Amino acid sequence: MHLEQVLAAAAVLLILSILASKASGRLGVPSLILFLALGMLAGSEGIGGIWFDNAVAAQHLAVVALAFILFAGGLETEWRFVKRSAWRAGSLATIGVLVTTLLVAAFANYFAGLTFGQGLLLGAIVSSTDAAAVFSVLRGRGVRLRDEAVATVELESGSNDPMAVFLTTALLQWLATPAMNIGPLLLQFVWQMSFGAAAGIAIGWIAVRLANRLRLDQPGLYPVMSIAVVLLAYGATSLLGGNGFLAVYVAGITMADRNFIQRRSLTRFHDGLAWLMQIAMFVTLGLLVFPSHLPPVAGVSLAVAAFLILVARPIAVFIALAASHISVREKLLISWVGLRGAVPIVLATFPLIAGVPMASAIFNIVFFIVLASVAVQGTTIPAVARLLGVEAPEHDDHSSSNARLAGRAESTLVTLEVDRGSRAANRRVVDLDWPREALILVLYRGDEFQVPNGATEIVAGDRLIVLAPKATEERLRDTVTAAPAQ
Repeated sequence: MHLEQVLAAAAVLLILSILASKASGRLGVPSLILFLALGMLAGSEGIGGIWFDNAVAAQHLAVVALAFILFAGGLETEWRFVKRSAWRAGSLATIGVLVTTLLVAAFANYFAGLTFGQGLLLGAIVSSTDAAAVFSVLRGRGVRLRDEAVATVELESGSNDPMAVFLTTALLQWLATPAMNIGPLLLQFVWQMSFGAAAGIAIGWIAVRLANRLRLDQPGLYPVMSIAVVLLAYGATSLLGGNGFLAVYVAGITMADRNFIQRRSLTRFHDGLAWLMQIAMFVTLGLLVFPSHLPPVAGVSLAVAAFLILVARPIAVFIALAASHISVREKLLISWVGLRGAVPIVLATFPLIAGVPMASAIFNIVFFIVLASVAVQGTTIPAVARLLGVEAPEHDDHSSSNARLAGRAESTLVTLEVDRGSRAANRRVVDLDWPREALILVLYRGDEFQVPNGATEIVAGDRLIVLAPKATEERLRDTVTAAPAQ
């Protein structure tokens, strides 16, 4: 295809994906499944007739897309939820993934006719929940779940991909050389996880420091810098043997815990970029699928999907969270929210590229499992939450991730006069010691006014119009009126 044809086709697919996203809310179907359907319709056996069978290109695009999706998810994750749910998510991301792999391997070996090694490979590929699917369904559809459930499943989906990637690549090495020693693989896993987390913290901290110190004259350069942060976190960490996906996600969480210039605009920018990446990734993976190859494995695929959703995932969750105080009902909900998405399809390209026997069948089975998971679980999460009685009340401002960035029903407008000698005088907005929820709408200086950003310097005599929670009003007034500490 000529460049002009490629660009035109990409534009049409993006527009159709946006329309599909709009329609998904009315149809009650997650947009991700519509993106996959669009890719299949546009593919070589669909009405679009676009021939695409390059698994390597699809894998590379999906890796980049997933890095940006994980970073956006990290930016919208509050640190207080991380502290509360880190060990539960970590247990699900390690023990849960391993238990799921073993259970699916046993079932696939018995029912699907795969060897135990091939079954292990299939189990590892579908063992992780998908960040793109979980973030999209929970945040895009306004699902109201309790804080602990939301934090656990979101952190799990962002942190269990590294475990699944490691298991998949390790099993591919083992299938190629069955006599290999497992010791070096375990050491490699420990290094990947520990270095990936450390690199993410370091890169996120440095990114915040740079954003607050550079004082760029052009606000449009801040998004460019944040893109560089994502690419550096994934690329540099992976080159040094760490897990790039974990580094990107942790970098986003680290930045979310700190105030930095253009914070809100960068969060919105990466939210839009994450949607673009989701569309590109799912449409491309849809293009990679040949629908005529699916019917022969439909029965086996649906059986494996049912076993994964109804048996393997719940058992893995109850084992991983055995020491948790979470109720049985909430554990059942966490089991049901374990959506599979693009990551299993991406991992299913690894055996294709490696030339593993039955790789094509494994890819098609995985595709079916993803479709079943998103279609069945993704559409019924609100109903299941209500059925189990664990849906958060409507007045709970922290019942969903969306509520963290919106919904200021209990906020008020506060007018603040900056006194001479106050702690706020001669300081930038980003350096003010006040609640993160407080938003300066307008700054009056003499007869002029402006809409400030994080780099705006407050001076004595300024008058600020602030939207903030009522409970923080006294703290805000103390900040602009109290004398500096001696």
